[in-house]
Amino acid sequence: MIRLYHVPLSPFCRKVRLTLAEKRIEVELVEERYWEQQPEFLRRNPAGKVPVLRVEGRLMSESQAICEWLEEAYPAPSLMPRDVDARYEVRRLCNWFDDKFHGEVTSKLLYERVNRKVQGTGYPDSKAVKFGATRIKYHLDYMAWLLDQRRWLAGDSMTLADFAAASHLSCLDYISDVDWDRHAVVKDWYVKLKSRPSFRSLLADYVPGFPPPRHYVDLDF
Repeated sequence: MIRLYHVPLSPFCRKVRLTLAEKRIEVELVEERYWEQQPEFLRRNPAGKVPVLRVEGRLMSESQAICEWLEEAYPAPSLMPRDVDARYEVRRLCNWFDDKFHGEVTSKLLYERVNRKVQGTGYPDSKAVKFGATRIKYHLDYMAWLLDQRRWLAGDSMTLADFAAASHLSCLDYISDVDWDRHAVVKDWYVKLKSRPSFRSLLADYVPGFPPPRHYVDLDF
């Protein structure tokens, strides 16, 4: 049995969960209060971060490294293109969302509004929230520009880049922080992903004290 130590509203954990589900790999999900830095968890990952994937006694960390390992170990269905330039574009966009989008948006909205309360680290920083609410518009505009030229974010096929983006946006959608009416092409892209069987477990997530909006589980909004 493969085991994934995760947090429900972690975009990095969600990217791994989507990859596992898309490849139909059975996995046991174990919620981990990583912020408590328990010795047992630090032995699994000295960096003290989730996700951590356990496969046959082997422990793996860092979401992108995990996803690419899964792609090589379980190549079907493929989530990375064969062409070297196309693979570069997938990796570039994964980094865009896991680094730039995360730093400017996810950490400013989700982490301030949810993680602070769950972890008991105080109240949201209003300046950070305002900054995140402004920057998400820029990122949605960039996604719309990409999708005006391509069927999916990185090209004509669904890839890890789409899962990286959808993982962040699905977390923000859980707290109603995505303006889906800003760009129809982005909304249509998300509906395609949200309707996939691999997305079902994400839509079933529930964080005590933070009920999702009604549209969160609606496959057609």
